[in-house]
Amino acid sequence: MTKNDTRQNIITIGADLISIHGFGSTGLNKILSEAQVPKGSFYHYFKSKNDFGLAVIEAYAEDYEARMDETLANEKLEPVDRLRSYLRRSVEDLKSCDFSKGCLIGNLGQEMASQSDLFRERLDDIFSDWEQRIARCLKAAQDAQQIQQCIDTEQMGAFILSGWQGALLRAKVQRSMLPLLRFEEMILRQLGAVDQ
Repeated sequence: MTKNDTRQNIITIGADLISIHGFGSTGLNKILSEAQVPKGSFYHYFKSKNDFGLAVIEAYAEDYEARMDETLANEKLEPVDRLRSYLRRSVEDLKSCDFSKGCLIGNLGQEMASQSDLFRERLDDIFSDWEQRIARCLKAAQDAQQIQQCIDTEQMGAFILSGWQGALLRAKVQRSMLPLLRFEEMILRQLGAVDQ
């Protein structure tokens, strides 16, 4: 395995464990054992556990943003169908892990926002970017006359992201898709897009 492969493997395994157990409860020994990397090697790749945590955040955000582009920015689909596709893909992702993970960025936001300004600021930047991606999709839906023209797409993008994060949390707690499906139905109804 090359140096970059080893680093990426540590990040991937760490992200998976952090998604389930949280940042504070995920020990380096567990990550390194799963990655089959000696403890001393960890500091060759990362300065500290916080440095590692930020690398996990960056890797997850990059992957998630590519997935957002595949749905929300997919010009082969009508804009409202892009939003539906984004929401449905998230439902399938949560279902595939038996409701054990949710959104790593949302999970870390709940856990780390009051503990680290560095984490809080980076997580907030990521959420702001995601809001803008949703808002651009909504603007395209407005331009295509698929949703109400009176909607402030920037505000609605922020509202959808915040509400979706809450629905993900509820789905994990209930171990059910119902909060996600309910949220999707209500958002599409509020947008005026249920009959599209």
